[in-house]
Amino acid sequence: MDKHQILAHIDHTLLKPEATWEQVRNLCNEAILAQTASICINPGYVKAAAEYLGGKLPVCTVIGFPLGATSCESKLFEAKQALADGADEFDMVINIGRLKGGDTAYVKDEIKALRHALEGKILKVIIETCLLTEQEKIQMCQIVCEAGADFIKTSTGFSTGGATFEDVELMLREVDGRCKVKASGGIRTVEDMEKYLEMGCARLGTSSAVKLLMR
Repeated sequence: MDKHQILAHIDHTLLKPEATWEQVRNLCNEAILAQTASICINPGYVKAAAEYLGGKLPVCTVIGFPLGATSCESKLFEAKQALADGADEFDMVINIGRLKGGDTAYVKDEIKALRHALEGKILKVIIETCLLTEQEKIQMCQIVCEAGADFIKTSTGFSTGGATFEDVELMLREVDGRCKVKASGGIRTVEDMEKYLEMGCARLGTSSAVKLLMR
């Protein structure tokens, strides 16, 4: 697979809590040079990054990150602020505890609320696969599609594990083209990137791709 084909599917990511503006600006410069799908950053830098990029690339940000345990109202406020600041894409974390407690209606309603608030923008739903049972993963595939999100995403990269080929295979099968799949967390080799894309992932979240492919 051509390196530019891979880079076109990469959300070039910097979500470390200690990230400085200088590092985020560097990420922007790298992403422009590599022509990645977007940059993915924390909400606090969205306004500055959007102004710096000036429309050259989409700005993706994260909502309720990394735990997903904030209230729906908090996630909505955070998303609306990021939208006002210039974000183009939004990766939200589900309320994992609500899912595990059997309150799937809450989980679905929360996604639908963000979908409504971010109409016309790309919404990705992070389900944190490493914390879910197989049945919960299947449930979330149905919920994400029914709620109208654009993507289902494997992981934050901040929990006990990241993307796996097995989880992605399950997700692709269960969504069956109704939404797209993004693999993220622990993707650190070109071979893994190629395999995920060949499987059918539409996006990959990684901080490694540009460094590995733009040597």
